[in-house]
Amino acid sequence: MIAHDVIIRPLVSEKSVSSIKAKKYGFVVHPDADKLQIKNAVEEIFGVKVEKVATINYQGKVKRQGKHEGRQSAWKKAYIQLTKDSKPIEFFESLQ
Repeated sequence: MIAHDVIIRPLVSEKSVSSIKAKKYGFVVHPDADKLQIKNAVEEIFGVKVEKVATINYQGKVKRQGKHEGRQSAWKKAYIQLTKDSKPIEFFESLQ
C-alpha cells in the first residue's frame, strides 16, 4: 500500500482535538494497515517524526430500516504520538 492508501482521513473528535497540544493526532486508517505502515505513511505525508502508534479496531454496527437489516463498514483508527523535537502537523493547527 502507498502512503495515501493507508491514511484515509484525519479524525476530528473531542478527544483527538484536545490532545493536539501534546502532539498526539488521530486518523482513520485502512483496516489492514499495521503500525509500521501507519508510522511510515504519516512520516512520508506530513514530514514529521513519529514516536508511537496506537490502533483501535471497530466492528460495523447492525442497522435496520424497516424490515431490512444491514451492517455498517468496519473501520480502524490510529493515534499518533510525535517526538518532542518534531514539528506539529499543520492541518491540525487550525483546529485548536
